[in-house]
Amino acid sequence: MGLLKEWTNDFLHLVFPHNCTGCGSDIVSDDQQLCLRCTNSLPVTNFFNQPGNPVETSFYGRIPVRNAAAAYYFTKDSLIQHLIFQLKYRGNKQIGAYMGRLLANEMIVGNRFNDVDLLIPLPLNPKRELKRGYNQATQICLGIQTVLDKPLLEKAVVRKVYTETQTHMGRINRWQNMDGVFAVNSPELLQGKHILLVDDVVTTGATLEACAMELLKIPQTTVSIATIAYTL
Repeated sequence: MGLLKEWTNDFLHLVFPHNCTGCGSDIVSDDQQLCLRCTNSLPVTNFFNQPGNPVETSFYGRIPVRNAAAAYYFTKDSLIQHLIFQLKYRGNKQIGAYMGRLLANEMIVGNRFNDVDLLIPLPLNPKRELKRGYNQATQICLGIQTVLDKPLLEKAVVRKVYTETQTHMGRINRWQNMDGVFAVNSPELLQGKHILLVDDVVTTGATLEACAMELLKIPQTTVSIATIAYTL
């Protein structure tokens, strides 16, 4: 019986090959997106262990976040850039959930995020989400949820204004571009909660800041921020 299962698995792998999203190797289990070599090469920040890490300090004087961190460094032409590109522009939802699980494991290593009550993905404008087919931050949250078992409120915050891509904007322009973009649905569900706001990459933090500001208007609410990557 065991031999038959092994043959069946080999046949299915031959017909429907499952390869590492990073290097293309076929030495990767069906529930993984990266081979062991690529996983071990990811540039871990260790920020979840560090109060006052660069992500956290980037919000000082702007919004009173409780904690903030990113799991990996984002650099040009890197594996992390490739993975984020696959997630956002190549329809690879699975990489989002997979990276979410890795992110959650980094959170567990530190204990500063243990008292998070619920997960909120940074929302996309409906037009952009319809074009992409999903919100990448939601996919990351789904991965986190499998590890941390926290409630996910996907539509707790909405983007009420469509904004152009901010890739080539400076920090001031990004902040101005996000003014009045977000609105909170059913704030009574969030009152008194410690919210984990989740996104893929933090650069200037302007978008996360604008969203967190709306959440922090709710009485007794606190916000922490977690992202897959931090841009150097």
